[in-house]
Amino acid sequence: MLSLEEKVNQLNTILKHSKRIVFFGGAGVSTESGIPDFRSKDGLYHQKYHKDPEYMLSHTCLVREPEAFYKFYFDKMIYEEAQLNVCHKKLVELEKRGKLSAIITQNIDGLHQQAGSHHVLELHGNAYRLFCTNCGHDYHLKSIRREKIPTCPSCGGLLRPDVVLYGEALNETIVEETIYEIKQCDTLIIGGTSLVVYPAATFVQYFRGKNLIIINKDQTTMDGQADLIIHDAIGKVFSKIDI
Repeated sequence: MLSLEEKVNQLNTILKHSKRIVFFGGAGVSTESGIPDFRSKDGLYHQKYHKDPEYMLSHTCLVREPEAFYKFYFDKMIYEEAQLNVCHKKLVELEKRGKLSAIITQNIDGLHQQAGSHHVLELHGNAYRLFCTNCGHDYHLKSIRREKIPTCPSCGGLLRPDVVLYGEALNETIVEETIYEIKQCDTLIIGGTSLVVYPAATFVQYFRGKNLIIINKDQTTMDGQADLIIHDAIGKVFSKIDI
């Protein structure tokens, strides 16, 4: 069995010779910035609420109980103190060097853009963007009043976060671009995700490139197809990237 150092050396060699890299990231990228995930033992799904977290983050809850929806949203979805981590910063470097063509993320925290990455495909949206369900105006969370039920400063309509809620479909344009990027890349890095969230996890099946790399603490459904597997924290691994 290869040591972590040997695997990182192999990773650096692959990245050095790659021409078009895509990074497909999940909750493990955000947890290293202090944002809890959903499914781990300390995640949202294992915390106690008066109703299921999946309901609290559903389209149904937003429509039927907007005040309860927003209380959960402000308490559990917003982490303005979250700091950029080494993974975010290394991906910016790879993009600047012309190596990285896209970041595909299942996270909704906007940290990749905050770090300086430009081509970020947010499969599940962004919790810090909101739009009016009446007039369609877009807002950043910092620009609105945090009322029990936020309303549009322009028309008074209901504001909602620009995220894919339970009961809603993914954005078709984002899905199409995601599949295109995965098909076109020669190296696909799957990082910080166990690939259990569907339909997002199915998109990696479109990869036809040379190098499939998985960096995750736990096993994934794609481990058997990977060219390089590193079962460790993604920040620890990315801190050793040097190309």
